Amino acid sequence: MMRAKGATVYAAVALAAMLPAYLSEAADMEPPAPAPTPVQTPSGWTYTITPYLFAAGISGNVGVGRLPEVHFNADFGDILQNLDFGAMVTGEARYDRYSVIGDLIYVKVSNDKGTPRGIIANSVEATSKTFTGFLGGGYALVDAPNGHLDIVGGARVWSLDNTISFNGGFLDGARADSTKTWVDALAGLKGNYFFTPQLYATGWGLVGGGGADIDWDVGAALGYKFNKTISTELGYRAMGVDYRSDNFVFDVVLQGPILGLSIHF
Repeated sequence: MMRAKGATVYAAVALAAMLPAYLSEAADMEPPAPAPTPVQTPSGWTYTITPYLFAAGISGNVGVGRLPEVHFNADFGDILQNLDFGAMVTGEARYDRYSVIGDLIYVKVSNDKGTPRGIIANSVEATSKTFTGFLGGGYALVDAPNGHLDIVGGARVWSLDNTISFNGGFLDGARADSTKTWVDALAGLKGNYFFTPQLYATGWGLVGGGGADIDWDVGAALGYKFNKTISTELGYRAMGVDYRSDNFVFDVVLQGPILGLSIHF
């Protein structure tokens, strides 16, 4: 009995001696890192509307009628000086793995320049209206908590309306109009990935043709989600089209930074 009691006392003394060292070692241990917070995916239909600025320069070749093709290269500053109106907006509706996507761009530019001698005309005024719109659907090949990758297919319509007017000289009052509209089928991939619940990346790549020999659109951006309703994106986009029909050539590439403000509901 005395031996059992002595063993118990000895064990208690040994534990008391080891306790300060154990507590010190435990205090030096780093707490385990918190598990990453998954992005919560809303159920049911969700909608996103994004007005954006596409500060694009444009380069390529344009030809009308029997006139030779003209090569040009204009940066966004040149276009901005002659910009009359511009509107750009994208929209997306999602339900589970399915999505409906739209993208609209409308730009009107005009320029009025005097001629060197003023014999044929005192001045020439040119106005160009460009509309392009994409409408398509997507299906998520990958649908993970932090992002998705969609296969996308749809159609893009292009509509160009160019007018040249002559004032003064022999051609005073003369006017030339050129209007073309066509539709291209496009397909590709579109996706996004959230690094954190706020910071994400998005990108897309589409290519196709139909009315045009080739029509393509690629881009990538980084985004920040301030709350459930508002986010912003900054990135770069390039799109091109090569259309040739009835002595009309429109072979151009538009590229430049994009800045958008998204509204989610």
